[in-house]
Amino acid sequence: MSTFSGLNTAYTGLTAARKGLDVVGQNVANANVAGYTRQRLNTSAVPSLAPAGRFAAPTGVGQGVSVDSIARLGSQQLDTRVRSTAAVAGYSAVRANALIELEDGFKEPGKNGLSTALQNFSAAWDGISHNPSDNTAAAVLLSAASSAAGQIANGYNAVRDQWNSTRSGLNDMVTELNSSAKQLASLNGAIRSTLASGASANELVDQRNALATTIAALSGATVRESSDGMVDVLIDGNALVSGTNARSLQVTGGKTMDDAQEPVVGWTDRPGSAGIGKGEIAGAASLLAAAGNGGVFAQAAASYNEVAASLASSVNDLHRQGATTAGKTGGDFFSVGTPAATTLATLPTDASGIASGRPGSGTLDGGIADQIAQLGSKAGSADKVWSAFVTATASQSRAELQQATLADVASSSALDLQLSNASVDLDEENVNLLMYQHAYQGASRVMSAIDEMLDTLINRTGIVGR
Repeated sequence: MSTFSGLNTAYTGLTAARKGLDVVGQNVANANVAGYTRQRLNTSAVPSLAPAGRFAAPTGVGQGVSVDSIARLGSQQLDTRVRSTAAVAGYSAVRANALIELEDGFKEPGKNGLSTALQNFSAAWDGISHNPSDNTAAAVLLSAASSAAGQIANGYNAVRDQWNSTRSGLNDMVTELNSSAKQLASLNGAIRSTLASGASANELVDQRNALATTIAALSGATVRESSDGMVDVLIDGNALVSGTNARSLQVTGGKTMDDAQEPVVGWTDRPGSAGIGKGEIAGAASLLAAAGNGGVFAQAAASYNEVAASLASSVNDLHRQGATTAGKTGGDFFSVGTPAATTLATLPTDASGIASGRPGSGTLDGGIADQIAQLGSKAGSADKVWSAFVTATASQSRAELQQATLADVASSSALDLQLSNASVDLDEENVNLLMYQHAYQGASRVMSAIDEMLDTLINRTGIVGR
């Protein structure tokens, strides 16, 4: 081995140490950047060359160090786990938040809840039964009736508003999904080109990985490694992203809660559902489904309609059997149309229209009013329907909240494992910094020593004794 080959060995050491310092600097600079995955320099020893002559002895010690690659220290297994748990957590969170909001709108138990309004309505009928001709008692009854009808209508409208808000949110989710898919496809192309040129695409892979997690949280999509460093993204086995090509989704079907069709998330290039069963999109779509398919809002609206229809039917049935203080036969106390919850209205305007007594029992009889006052305690009454609905919703809300909590714990755990593997450890980087710094200094001293040796060999050989 010639002295000149030592220069190359020292130079490769300088180059490797400098590249290592660059990698450490990149890690430190991005230590607090979300989604950044730490990097490491991969090197290997360059072997010595085979002896050139027939009788040459193999005395070489190698040709220095080779910089092979800059590795991205991520874990495909941990990334997959993060995406799968994010999909489950997204689905549960959307449903739990919607049910909590729905339950909060009931204001139960409390003085502002519908159960209190129905109790006040029954109490007002009890007051009429004791004094049918009292105008004050009649005014209290009519006010209580209007209040109960108004609360039913307000509750139904609140459910409708929540449905509309969720429908709009579903459109936004699908728009975000389509945008993320296009960006991921573009990154696929950029990564392929970068790798083909021999450069490092680690930062681009980090960006792509973040987009893949977003897509998974929205739709439960899975990621499959493809060729040339690219990945495919699949929804229910169908490609959302294939190489540099991205498909898109759209929301069709019902645009209001009263539409006969329910919203459907499907592909823009073919009819039908895309089969999204996980993620935030699936959670929102499940909330918007018809009552028969488990749609939370449709079931709530149906329950409000049932309360209104039950209240009108039960009160009207008895009220038509009664007589007013003037001896006239009672008619309907409530009018109701479609939907029942928003069309329920009180017909009498004063005491003369309230049929509180039994026909032929005199003006002081309040037997019918007393029967109506007792309706709330009977099976199938508006009070019982409302109580059963509130209880069922509360139970479902607790179950969804518990499931969302467990899913969030699983998602957080998966994310913590990913971060513990991929995030930058500044203590470790400081050690690497010192290691590469000393390596650089050592390689430079070797180069300086060889330079002095060559100077002596070239410039001072043959001048001894002059």
